[in-house]
Amino acid sequence: MKSFIRAAAIALTPLIPMTAQADETSDLAQELANPIAAIISVPLQFNYDENLGLNGDGTRKTLNLQPVVPFALDNGATIVTRTIVPYIWQKNVIPGTSQSGLGDIMLNAWYTPANQGGLIWGVGPIVRIPTRTNVSSDTWAAGVTGIALKQSGQWTVGALANHLWDLESNPRTPTNATTIQPFVSYTTASAWSYSLQTEATYDWESEQWSIPINASASKLVMIGGKPVNLMGGIGYWADSPTGGPEDWRLRLQAQFVFPKK
Repeated sequence: MKSFIRAAAIALTPLIPMTAQADETSDLAQELANPIAAIISVPLQFNYDENLGLNGDGTRKTLNLQPVVPFALDNGATIVTRTIVPYIWQKNVIPGTSQSGLGDIMLNAWYTPANQGGLIWGVGPIVRIPTRTNVSSDTWAAGVTGIALKQSGQWTVGALANHLWDLESNPRTPTNATTIQPFVSYTTASAWSYSLQTEATYDWESEQWSIPINASASKLVMIGGKPVNLMGGIGYWADSPTGGPEDWRLRLQAQFVFPKK
């Protein structure tokens, strides 16, 4: 019996680090479900939309670089920044033409206090920087953004919201828009995450909604010893403004993660 126990212990020993690593990967995947987690990450997100333009035969491809960088404060709080830098290719949105270039850059920053208990929240400014390309609004805008979420077990439920106003006396693109992004995700012990969210925006100038509903699945994997969160998803435009995208959309993402040591 003793020899059997000893042999079993030797056989199981290599599995212990693997189990611990699997648990760490699952925990990290759960942390990444929190958009304001104090983790440096660099997502590359690709979106494909179609049926744009007045004739409804336009297409748009958008590649978003979205680095997330937290800054720890002396009082234990954190400022989490997220910068969204889009590169856009579109065709027939304006019939018979195509455009490409760097889209408007969005800067977000959330102040998140320490020791929040069950509810995690953050609030701060949002700024839109025009890039003056042929896919830019050519208008500065700013406002306020906030987020609140709760993580319980393997579930993450929350919502992000912001409001933007233009900052110019004679804006090329008058801006007065509210965005609400409720989200829910479930993370498994094998570091799979399944998410459902929307990015509903109401334009107070045109009095129109833009509402894509997105469903996705992601898997946290190790590539070259570094964690990368790979995601694929589809969406459906429940509502869109005149000339906006319609029907189905595609979303792919690779999120490069730099966890705390």
